Amino acid sequence: MFDPVEKLKEFIRHPSVSADPAFKESMKGAQTFVAELLTSIGFAVEVVKTDLHPIILATRGTNPAWPHVIIYGHYDVQPADPLNLWKSAAFEPEIRGNRLYGRGAADNKGPLMTHISAVARLLERRPDLPLRITFMIEGEEEMGSPSFAKFLETHSDRLKQADFVYLSDTGIPTPEQIVITCGLRGLVLCDVVVTGPRSDLHSGLHGGVLRNPIQAVAELCASLHSPDGRVAIEGFYDDVMPVEEWEREQIRKLGTDPEKYREFLGIPAFHTPPGFTPFEATRVLPTLEFNGIGGGYQGEGTKTVIPSKAFVKISCRLVANQKPDKIRDLLYAAIRERMPKDVTFEIIGQHEGTPYVVVPPDRSNTPKDQSPVLARAFRAADAAIAEVFGKAPLYLREGGSVPIIADIKRVTGLDSVMMGLFLPEDNLHAPNESFNLDVMKKGMIASEKILEAVARG
Repeated sequence: MFDPVEKLKEFIRHPSVSADPAFKESMKGAQTFVAELLTSIGFAVEVVKTDLHPIILATRGTNPAWPHVIIYGHYDVQPADPLNLWKSAAFEPEIRGNRLYGRGAADNKGPLMTHISAVARLLERRPDLPLRITFMIEGEEEMGSPSFAKFLETHSDRLKQADFVYLSDTGIPTPEQIVITCGLRGLVLCDVVVTGPRSDLHSGLHGGVLRNPIQAVAELCASLHSPDGRVAIEGFYDDVMPVEEWEREQIRKLGTDPEKYREFLGIPAFHTPPGFTPFEATRVLPTLEFNGIGGGYQGEGTKTVIPSKAFVKISCRLVANQKPDKIRDLLYAAIRERMPKDVTFEIIGQHEGTPYVVVPPDRSNTPKDQSPVLARAFRAADAAIAEVFGKAPLYLREGGSVPIIADIKRVTGLDSVMMGLFLPEDNLHAPNESFNLDVMKKGMIASEKILEAVARG
């Protein structure tokens, strides 16, 4: 059995930044590292070419009577910039206290190594384990997984043979409280570009005779919410399912202090729709947000112009049962209706993602057709996590979006067990990213127990 921490250090030393072509050789190095590691613990490894970075498929076990789990992860990372804010070199891992620092330590190299190590330990102890395991590890997650949907379609017949997907690419609030994520929000994104005059104009010579594009954008943005914080688009909430009491109870068990959360955000007061706490609003409600806005002169001092163009970037986060195409149509219709008629505009659609939700067993609306192996995995996770971490896991929806999870469900029909392992203080996507080694150690033990229980059946 290899040393998991030393292997994680070696993994981090490959600066596998998928979005930057300058790191092409490092991406190949990280992919080769993972492939060789999986080969060394007895997996048959296939490197599937894509238009950008390959996907690793590694398998063990061929008996069709055995349960089958797919373990997902990604070997690519975010850029490390700004490098001057790192206390130690981003791609030279360093242990300080109980943390291992380095780009990708928490997202997703540390959690992925946790599961690879758990499998290695389990197979060393139980080489005859009656469990089929497939590792499915991509190299484009940090750039939106552009090759993943095509890969799923091409390999769907093979992947559909599995019972569920198992991964750790979600968060937990504390080192003692594991969260199993059972819902992710979907996405609808667009840019709106507004044009007034054909070129920038002198505001003294021409002000007062035309609508400023910045004003038009501001009027549009102001119209999209009501004063109480709800999205002011008719039909936006039509398909949103009521929040069940078991979900509210799970959120309450987080024990998070609203006042500390307000102070962390640095705001004078919350602005949530009526009837929802801040912690409910971030997990179970859809949103419409403005992610960027601009137009006119942006430099020092003043330049008294009426700009020719202004823009706003809009994102909608969607919850279970909402359909991206319906929300997109409602949003675009509202923009067209509310845009002042004395300017022209263009709506530029960006990528979309479908919401994902899986209801764990023993909840009030458990699907009748849920896989018995998936149900067994949830119950195994309950027992293993409670034993290893000292607390039962919480089942919570998460406010973020992981589009590939919905893609997996759409193409293969498989649900996912998402065991969070990274913490807020792990600084994902930021300087001084790190991974808690105590969480890693406990995560390995819990993962090993979960997989063995699934095999035991």
